[in-house]
Amino acid sequence: EKNTFEEIEHQHDEAWIGGPGISSSAFDSGIIGFLGDNETIYFQSEATGYSHLYTYNIRTKKKTQLTKGNWEVRDVILSIDKKTFYLTTNTTHPGNRNFYKFTVADGVLQPILTNDGAHEVSLSPDERTLLVRYSFKNKPWELYYAENKKNTSLNQITFSTKEEFKKYPWRTPEVITFQAQDGISVNARLYKPQLENSNKAAIIFVHGAGYLQNAHNYWSNYHREYMFHNLLTDLGYTVLDIDYRGSDGYGRDFRTGIYRFMGGKDLTDQIDGKNYLVKNLGIDSNRVGIYGGSYGGFITLMAMLTTPKEFASGAALRSVTDWAHYNHGYTSNILNFPETDPIAYKKSSPIYFADNLQGNLLM
Repeated sequence: EKNTFEEIEHQHDEAWIGGPGISSSAFDSGIIGFLGDNETIYFQSEATGYSHLYTYNIRTKKKTQLTKGNWEVRDVILSIDKKTFYLTTNTTHPGNRNFYKFTVADGVLQPILTNDGAHEVSLSPDERTLLVRYSFKNKPWELYYAENKKNTSLNQITFSTKEEFKKYPWRTPEVITFQAQDGISVNARLYKPQLENSNKAAIIFVHGAGYLQNAHNYWSNYHREYMFHNLLTDLGYTVLDIDYRGSDGYGRDFRTGIYRFMGGKDLTDQIDGKNYLVKNLGIDSNRVGIYGGSYGGFITLMAMLTTPKEFASGAALRSVTDWAHYNHGYTSNILNFPETDPIAYKKSSPIYFADNLQGNLLM
């Protein structure tokens, strides 16, 4: 009526806006909508450091934080009557995807599916039944159904793996936590050989995509690498798969820890992981290799070229060598522009350190 705009929420970060449910590009609206009263908006914010659900009443101008804690709201479904939320969270562990019912009126988080693993849930039209896609660390995704009730149980309806697959004893890697040199807790998947088979050598795997999680309790998108790591463990190697700085699932500060320096804290996290293996599992510090693809290939190059004495060998698959030649939409969030922040690009690009190579590097 007045032909004016009124700002109801402003989110800012010195690095970049993002996180679960929060728009970080023009192609994604994030989680936002109206409750049934048509005057209360719900949305997500990382104001506390973790992505949580908020409401804002456009009549009273009151903003309310609905969920809180050192965990994230990963997905939001609004009930048909628009009075209740169904939330996917990582409340019980950063590597889980739990499912809860949350009624705005009482603010209680009612557990529905909270076992270790990941639950991707669709509600039936009458909201009485759940269709669930579930997986565990050594159990690939399958479909299940369940009653929509507190602490419900799953009933499996698809069986997708072949008999040959089932015959092999796929490992359930332990998700460990070690302390990085700046005091931050870092999670990692650990594959340990039988003590009598250990060759005292280790391999560190670096996941790709930058903002991605792999030290979790469900079936990995890196299923080929998961199988390869089982093979390496059979051969006596210890394998560590680290959710380094910049990884998904651990809140805003962890996510933006690579701002203006890729190959900084995300690389020292790999070195701290190596030191954990040497100190706690008796690994020979001179017999540790590192590998990964895409961002993992980039970190492998940075490891071999900027810390040449740390790793004996590296394999860098489809790696970025110079961020100034990469996808601008991704890189500009983290390193700004090559024209305005050349220092960030130069210290983050392996090509400037190529003459430092000492170990064995496969590209």
